[in-house]
Amino acid sequence: MKIFPSKIQLDILKRHVGPFIFCFVTVMFLLLMQFLILYIGKLISKGLPALIILKLIVTNLAYMVVLAGPMAVLVASLMAFGKFTELNELTALRAAGVNPIHVINPVLIAGFLLSVFMFWFSNDVLPNANQRARSLFLDIRTKKPSFNLKANEFYNGINGYTFLVKRMPSDSDSLYDITLFQEPSAHRNEAVIKAKRGYLKSNNPETLTLYLYNGSIMRSFYRQEGDKITERSKFHRYRISFDISAMKFSQSKSNRDSRNDRTMNIQSMHAVVDSLQHQIKDETNNVSKKHTFITNNHGKKKKAHLFNQNTPSKRKTNHPYKSKYLLLQLAPTRSQQLELYQTAISGLRDYHSSYQNLKVNTDWRVNRIAQFWVEIYKKFSIPLACMIFVLIGAPIGMYTKNGNIGIAALIGTGFLTFYWLSLIQGEKLADRGVISPFTGMWLPDIILAVIGIIMTLQMCTPFRISKLWNNRDA
Repeated sequence: MKIFPSKIQLDILKRHVGPFIFCFVTVMFLLLMQFLILYIGKLISKGLPALIILKLIVTNLAYMVVLAGPMAVLVASLMAFGKFTELNELTALRAAGVNPIHVINPVLIAGFLLSVFMFWFSNDVLPNANQRARSLFLDIRTKKPSFNLKANEFYNGINGYTFLVKRMPSDSDSLYDITLFQEPSAHRNEAVIKAKRGYLKSNNPETLTLYLYNGSIMRSFYRQEGDKITERSKFHRYRISFDISAMKFSQSKSNRDSRNDRTMNIQSMHAVVDSLQHQIKDETNNVSKKHTFITNNHGKKKKAHLFNQNTPSKRKTNHPYKSKYLLLQLAPTRSQQLELYQTAISGLRDYHSSYQNLKVNTDWRVNRIAQFWVEIYKKFSIPLACMIFVLIGAPIGMYTKNGNIGIAALIGTGFLTFYWLSLIQGEKLADRGVISPFTGMWLPDIILAVIGIIMTLQMCTPFRISKLWNNRDA
């Protein structure tokens, strides 16, 4: 038994390097372009420093690495093993009595090592990168480094004012059909300002000026008696300035922000899950103890209190009601029956309220636990896909007998589409509690692993899945 890989094994590994790097870079580029298309326009329009935009892009590259890794493994396996078969090297190996599994083994080991690296990356690097990206997005959103108006949407980014603009042509800076709601303060009265046209101009980073034309102002005053007076005036040209010094961008420290399931590692999520489970158990026990008679002595004391014979009756005719309930029959007077009835109703209402609160809190905690388990399983299932895609790509590459990128891309796209759609839908269903987190995150891996193992066995052994049906018929 040879300890070191043979020459053909090293050669097949080398053939994976080029396609893997090419596919990895291509997928990263496509994901980066998707991110830029979604956000770069908004980021540039806010006047952010170039360094902040670059930092935001770099922190978002982490999740792209996790997605691109398994994709590159599948395409590289399809191309490398397809080329291996195209050159009739597989035929020569079989003629020499060498099992093709010996060629797949080193690639499978490389896939395992890549899975270990991807798991470390997903658990240690990705959460911190997601936290930094989230922190930057929050800073951009809360600090609002520029005035970001949208047509037919209320905007209250400036303290004390709410804007509504009906039309904003993209080819000019003009605003049309403007409504500005001015909140009252110590220096200004409540007002509603309307104008047919206007535009915004910033002379310095801390001041923004709004110029309005052909409009009206409705101001509200309050007399000392408390009466409200509304005054309306028209204007041809009006100017109002806003202090936007608080909107200047400043980057906060990411460790100050609370973390969610996407910004935590497995150890932290396990701690949160344990805490939520203990909270469910403690709250359930508290509700159970609150609404349960612990001992018979407690019940006897309650009964003695309600049915105290020394309690004077208001009238001799205060006979008890006839009731089908045994406890009410034991009450000697009608007033004591009513007292017992009111006590029971109050207890039931209290129990119903406690039960409803328990149900709401428990459902919320159960959903949170499911979301954390989804992320925990995801950190295992996606890295493991690197090994699974070797089992898929190697036999298919040998079957295709063609190492060109067209066939590799076509077949790879089909499997990748199935995998990622199943993973995304599984995550959504698991988060909603429709299926278990384990099923949602592991079912795509299990299905592809079974397919890959069957195809590898058919390629490397006499095993044929059709024989199972033939033997059963026999």
